[in-house]
Amino acid sequence: MMDAPAPDQSQPSCRLWAIQNGWSTAEPPGPVNNPLPSFHQLNLESLPHHQTPSFNRLQSPRNDSKSDSAAFSATNRSDYSMQDVNSADQSVQQSFTDPLVSSTFPATSQGRNLPPCSLPLLNEGPQHFSPQQMPFKSPHSPYQSSSPQFQPLHTHQGVLHAPQSPNENHLHVSPPVVGQYLNQRLSPQPASDWVNVASSSGSDHHKLVSPASPIQHQPQWMLPAHPGGTNFDPNAAPQDGNLTPQSPNSESRYGLDPKLLPSAVKVMEEDKAEWEGKVFVSEHFSQLPPLPTTPCVIEDKGNASPLAIRSTTYCVPCDGQTVLLSRLPLGALVTPLVKQKAPVPLCDDTDCVAGCCWCGASMCPVMSWQDCGQRFYCPFCGKLSEVSWKHYQPTKGAAGVRVDKDKRPELSLGSYETLHSERGEPAALLLAIDVSASALRGGHLEFVTQQIHTLLASLQKEEGHPLSDVHVGLITYDSRVHLYDLSPDLSRPHMLVVTETEDLQLPVRAGLLVSLKDCSESLSSVLQLIPQFSAESDESSGVSIQLPVRAGLAVLQGLKCTGKLLIFHSAALMETGNTNSASGFFGTNKPKTIFQPSEQAVSLAKECVDQGCGVHMFVLSQQDVGGAWPGHVPYLTGGALHTYSYLQGELDRERFGADLKTLVEKDTGYKAELRIFVSKDLRVSSCYGLFVPGPSPGHITMATVDEKTTLAVNLTHTRALDEARGAAVQVVLSYSSLTGERRTRVHTLTLRCSPHLQDTFRNYQAQTLLTFYCKKMYCAVLERPLQELREELQTDVTEALASYRKHCCSSSASAGQLVLPRFLRALPVYINSLRKSEVLLPGLRSSVHQRLQQRCQVLGLDTCSTVRHFYPQLLPAPRSADVSKPPTPEEALRCTAASLEPGGLYLLHAPLTLLLWVGSQVPACTLGELFNTSCFSSLPSGETKLPALETPLSISVRSLISSLNSEASCARKLLVVKQGDTCEEVLQRVLVEDKSPNGGASYADFLYHLHVNSVRLLQ
Repeated sequence: MMDAPAPDQSQPSCRLWAIQNGWSTAEPPGPVNNPLPSFHQLNLESLPHHQTPSFNRLQSPRNDSKSDSAAFSATNRSDYSMQDVNSADQSVQQSFTDPLVSSTFPATSQGRNLPPCSLPLLNEGPQHFSPQQMPFKSPHSPYQSSSPQFQPLHTHQGVLHAPQSPNENHLHVSPPVVGQYLNQRLSPQPASDWVNVASSSGSDHHKLVSPASPIQHQPQWMLPAHPGGTNFDPNAAPQDGNLTPQSPNSESRYGLDPKLLPSAVKVMEEDKAEWEGKVFVSEHFSQLPPLPTTPCVIEDKGNASPLAIRSTTYCVPCDGQTVLLSRLPLGALVTPLVKQKAPVPLCDDTDCVAGCCWCGASMCPVMSWQDCGQRFYCPFCGKLSEVSWKHYQPTKGAAGVRVDKDKRPELSLGSYETLHSERGEPAALLLAIDVSASALRGGHLEFVTQQIHTLLASLQKEEGHPLSDVHVGLITYDSRVHLYDLSPDLSRPHMLVVTETEDLQLPVRAGLLVSLKDCSESLSSVLQLIPQFSAESDESSGVSIQLPVRAGLAVLQGLKCTGKLLIFHSAALMETGNTNSASGFFGTNKPKTIFQPSEQAVSLAKECVDQGCGVHMFVLSQQDVGGAWPGHVPYLTGGALHTYSYLQGELDRERFGADLKTLVEKDTGYKAELRIFVSKDLRVSSCYGLFVPGPSPGHITMATVDEKTTLAVNLTHTRALDEARGAAVQVVLSYSSLTGERRTRVHTLTLRCSPHLQDTFRNYQAQTLLTFYCKKMYCAVLERPLQELREELQTDVTEALASYRKHCCSSSASAGQLVLPRFLRALPVYINSLRKSEVLLPGLRSSVHQRLQQRCQVLGLDTCSTVRHFYPQLLPAPRSADVSKPPTPEEALRCTAASLEPGGLYLLHAPLTLLLWVGSQVPACTLGELFNTSCFSSLPSGETKLPALETPLSISVRSLISSLNSEASCARKLLVVKQGDTCEEVLQRVLVEDKSPNGGASYADFLYHLHVNSVRLLQ
């Protein structure tokens, strides 16, 4: 957090902390100079228009005067102090042996008062900023556990989230130029392992240096020197009439050029190019896998696919102190029921070799055989288990490999599934429809019942479809519950009315759940009569959202079966009992309380989990303000919440039909039990995701699980790992299928171990860390203040960069170098997007229901979808001239307003959002081919549907939209955004590299502060 501290706070020295934790405390020889502007004066907030920026307090390296000392203040918060960076201005290139990305910031050129330690500048020449107070906060120490006597300190840090100025409400897109000077570049060369950007007097040279020969000069990107005597005013109009200023949201407050910063799009393109047409072999101690966003063929050779288990690092530190030193989490992302191109082999439980008899771990290739195959060593508990005579086979070779290894999936593959002999009741599909007075007045029940009837009829016609013979039940409710006996023996269905809803008891059980083939006619007749019901009572106060859940749960409990409960609710939202207050939402007292479910909701969710009942709620009368939020029980049971506006519009009706079909046909596991086993020297310390927490983080029960269900598992060392044995993680999922079969799916991942911190950093991936941090922080909002979580995110990344700079560079990097591990180049932009998301940083227009919904939706995403959510794809739509080649994800642009041209069309694709941005200078012929109108002002904006025109452009764009919608987990409405329109704020929220409307900092400013903090931490 970069909030301003109180002025009367004390300022103790942090020398003791530096000595305890191994940081250098030696005073620099010679004159002391600031390589950065006075940090306690930096401010990420917008400068007032009447002030002229200046660097009056900066000292030139040629001067012998000392810079101002940094102020430190002590508080009771878990923050640490940092010291000012004091080093002379240098333009010497440093060499590194580790693959990394290193960017040297322009040093102070002769005769120019620029900060030596700054990111690449958008404009050169002397810049002037007025001295404004910017609080600076140091990150957490990675050695807190080894130094309990140390009291955390607090220093000043800048406010990263500042309100936007009124003139930034609209997105003005123009070429990325500020003032009359442009950054001219030569063609970039192929990227090497790390990049060094150095500066010399009078000019800036951006050089690519190979780690094999660090002194060799590679082809450069050249930035022209700025003529002396020109001051840059960020608020001044361009002097050249042909140039227009860059979008205010894309500008950096420190003059940084966003184009020179590490690009997440480029990282994804490089990874895709590396793995295109190749096969990733997942074998014992496998190497770093492709990114989650890279489609790749994966071959199982004894290690689980990264789609099922993805470790945060593929080289685990041997001891816990190394993990603390890295400041990055040690854990894994688990998607146990993921759908893979090659199906997981299924074998009978009685034919498989039994697992460990001590800890319960399943058989896997990690087990090592001893005594000619009579016993095996379990790495998860460290004990020996006997092999039954039935499954005994001798071993061969010095490695002790069983002779039947290649014939048994449990001995040769990282993922397999077993089928148990016991069989339960098949899963049911239970429908609960609201027939209260408000629902009948809404006029949408006829459409809802018609969609249900059409869907069930289509399932019945498909021979061999798993759902063609599913058991179906029907419930209607207002203040009472109406059950329906759909037995085929009856001439017509019977309605059973239950008035005592507090302690709901079933009057009968037979006929409440009947096979779809046997009850299709009875069910169809009831669905046709529901819209004709008359309201028997006026439910002006609303209907409890827990009533249909309890009714459906009672039916499933009475018939002892699992299933999906689909609730179609229309009345005002109301929750019985005392609920948590949402007071303090916009304050700082207890903003966390809005995310906490009520005790009644948690208790009801636990009952659903025990029964294997997944709740899916369709709210047909959306309420953004007021009323209880009905999503807690659905999301805690593996279901979802879908909201609509009375289904009056065509777009809402299409979305409802698509969501209903996707939900019913989705492959689902019921009454799931997830157990996580790790090496005996590790333990599962916590688990994050959408589930009801249990007593053990390594043993989780869930009502339902599907192919998108992903959990984040945090691991902790209990003792040092054996480098020769490595580390192992096993995920065992036991669940019931649609037909009632009990199955167990096993995934096992083995990882290398190393005592070197450098190896650990090399095997981290930014996208995996983003997903892990997202699930951790979005779960922590239930208990911790949002401000504290945002601070922790910035702290972890800052200290990770400082630790990498200190411990993993063969030679000391200058203060002007931004040092990042190769595969973590995109981590700053991902973390900044997470920090300023609506969940962690609410905007003025964010309702409580929207934030609750977004939190649960994002927690339910898998790794690839999470990355797309926090860094959406910005794709240029095809022009009328090149419609034969529609845009592909490889052509994605950086997610910033500078990528948008006024004469272009752009699609922005995220799992929950689909936008079509139309520039104000799009040719009239293009508008006519796509929208059937040639006038930009008459173009409709907002939620719309593209007309089905037979033009090549319309066909290409609609085909691309259909392809992108197939990747989303839920149906989305297309939002057309016109340049300069009032609804353009929606686009600004998802342009994650720019300043966001809720006050979130831009990527360039956030990266600048990360670098500033990490450098100061080392001095």
